[in-house]
Amino acid sequence: MAVDELQAIIQRCQILEEADFKGEDFNLFQVAGQKCLEDGYAAQLLEVIQNEKNKVIIKNMGWNLISPLVRCIFMYKQEDDKREHCLMILDQLAQLCNPKELFLGLLEQIEQTSGEQVCQTVMLLLQPLQTVLLKLQNKKAYSVGLSLAMIMNQLTPLPVPYTKQQIQEDKLGLCQCCNAVVDFAKPFVNEVVKNMEKSSGYNDMELKEELIKFCMKSLKYPLLTAQLEQLEGIEEHPFRHFATEITDILWNIGELIPLVFAHHKGKSSQWENQEFADIEQKNSADSLACLSYLIFVQHFGVECFPVVFSPSYLLLCNMTHIEVLLKRLSKENQTFLYVDLFESCLLRMEDNSLLHHYLEFRDFINVPQDLVKIMTLCPMEHMRKKSLNILQLFIDKFDTEGKYALFRCLLKTSNHAGVEGYIIKNIKDQIHLALTKEYDNIWFTGHHLISLLDLVLSLPEGAETDLLQNSDRIMASLNLLRYLIIKDCENDNQTGVWTTLGKIEQNFLKPLRVGLNMSKAHYEAEIKNKKENRKEAHSSNTVCSVTVSGEKMPAMTTGMQLQVLHSALFTFDLIESVLARVEELIEVKTKAVMDEN
Repeated sequence: MAVDELQAIIQRCQILEEADFKGEDFNLFQVAGQKCLEDGYAAQLLEVIQNEKNKVIIKNMGWNLISPLVRCIFMYKQEDDKREHCLMILDQLAQLCNPKELFLGLLEQIEQTSGEQVCQTVMLLLQPLQTVLLKLQNKKAYSVGLSLAMIMNQLTPLPVPYTKQQIQEDKLGLCQCCNAVVDFAKPFVNEVVKNMEKSSGYNDMELKEELIKFCMKSLKYPLLTAQLEQLEGIEEHPFRHFATEITDILWNIGELIPLVFAHHKGKSSQWENQEFADIEQKNSADSLACLSYLIFVQHFGVECFPVVFSPSYLLLCNMTHIEVLLKRLSKENQTFLYVDLFESCLLRMEDNSLLHHYLEFRDFINVPQDLVKIMTLCPMEHMRKKSLNILQLFIDKFDTEGKYALFRCLLKTSNHAGVEGYIIKNIKDQIHLALTKEYDNIWFTGHHLISLLDLVLSLPEGAETDLLQNSDRIMASLNLLRYLIIKDCENDNQTGVWTTLGKIEQNFLKPLRVGLNMSKAHYEAEIKNKKENRKEAHSSNTVCSVTVSGEKMPAMTTGMQLQVLHSALFTFDLIESVLARVEELIEVKTKAVMDEN
């Protein structure tokens, strides 16, 4: 019988000194104890462990029972008395065993778990692990850090619940487990806080560093991908609670504010291997960006944040984080949330208050370019619209010189006719303000404007430019030119457009006229060919395959192709009508001046 075997081993070991225990004794104890658990004699094993005479034996050998004990706990049902006995054994082992040996045994058990049992195993072993760590004297900070790192590494592969239903179900137990891990860390946080008050030394700094690492990992996972909006029907949102706890830890150990501005310190990496250093830098950037989002959008810990920083300085500090997060285009929730971070920073500022000097910072150029990528490449319409609105908000915040510099940059880098058309419309609005307000605006009048018009009133490939693809830009440019000719008299010439009119005609209007004639002739010939081919075909449902970016699109019938061709002709007619109006206005205004002279 398993219990008899165990008793025999115990009696043999009771007469031995602690130093005389052999490897064979450890093996026999483990096998007998495991057999007791598997055969259902957990109550008898508990009695053996609780017996004061066996204290030394359990101290040295008890940790060997962790693995079979965990297996049995998961094997028994919740209400089973045997499961309760196993839990009591686990608690006794945490109290009696050698802390160093039991610590390694518990960590090994957490490391070996996988799949659906990860959260269950972690939550089961957190309490005994905490008990053991609080007993450790040597290498305590290292052991706490190792425990937290091991736990977070095991949780990280698990999918983060996102929808309301997923959060409520918490199928794998991740929501519950994350908050249990925070509770596990609290005694060590309190220890750091007490030692900070006493101005303690190096060991406490080590423990503080380990807690910072834990918080940074928690910001990267699960908070970076978690749904943090308040959800109706969920009284206490588990991830909002977790976010509150993480920001509270950082505040209590005096690291919340320093971390918000951490990217300005340029802290060097501890890794000699560049690949590892790059990974650490990326993880750190993601974590700090998430922290910024928690504070400035979700307002976690905002009550601790000093209200002494100007909105422009906060924007400057957050631009690095915004750039990091805007590059995460692959997941809808992340992109959407972190566009909110950019919007939140901009809404704090007054229009025209952001000085042009800020464009000397790399992030202030990169971020609008990333926004343009979302506007043009993101498959989700609401994201494209949101990004467009924020780009306009960003433009509005700059002073006049800043707007001018930003327009030049975006015209050169966007490589998208729709975006370029939108920027040209903004340029027109700024010229209108310059012409209607009393104060001088040197950036959207005179020689500065002429330099900008050289970019605007041009065709990328002259007469051979693809007019259909560039139609948005061309229409915006023609409308701008029409506005300038109507609004700015040749005698005043505030904008300088009349001085450079010859250049505009040579570089823009004449090539555009030639290109229109060529494009219309080509498309009209295509329409004629399609119609003739349709007559010859047995059916008007003849199809052709179209490939876009290497991907085959749905087949087009001849009728659909004709529809596309007619739509293109309509676009050319529209451009031609505005071009004709511009040419007419130039002729009328020039003739009027000549008549006056």
